[in-house]
Amino acid sequence: MVYVFIAHGFEEIEALTVVDVLRRADIQTLTAGVGSKTITGSHGITVHCDIAEREVDMRIADMIVLPGGLPGTLNLEKSAVVQSCIDKALSGDKWIGAICAAPSILGRRGLLDSKRVTCAPGFSDQLGGAAYTGASVEVDGKLITANGAGSSMAFALKLVECLVSRERANELGSAMQCADALS
Repeated sequence: MVYVFIAHGFEEIEALTVVDVLRRADIQTLTAGVGSKTITGSHGITVHCDIAEREVDMRIADMIVLPGGLPGTLNLEKSAVVQSCIDKALSGDKWIGAICAAPSILGRRGLLDSKRVTCAPGFSDQLGGAAYTGASVEVDGKLITANGAGSSMAFALKLVECLVSRERANELGSAMQCADALS
């Protein structure tokens, strides 16, 4: 099970690309609305989430995903439920995906120290003791980070690769005419 947290002001491409690609890979994926089940993104697109954040069950989670966007990232960071799920993911050796500004949520808590990560360049100073690479996508242990909306497909396919296999990610990428998204 993958939970994609969605908060008001989220970056639509980063969240919805992940949900679409994971579901194409037959990975059970639910959107979890932060503060409400009906959430409006940073570009005015409104999404009705599958569940409310309080319904997330970390006992069955394989991964949580934190999309970026502003003020979406700040709204994710303010959520006690999201913070608790981050802690449970870390203590339960589960995957965490964060894209664009969202890695800063982890960085400000000191959770990225000694990790190779990427994020939107304007947030690279909020990663604590992480090694910022500036790459499109980075994987370090069970942490997957990406730098922004333009890397959403590569990020989503990397999530598939980590959860299922590189072969499955390549199949999906090829079928969606973006075989070069995984490099």
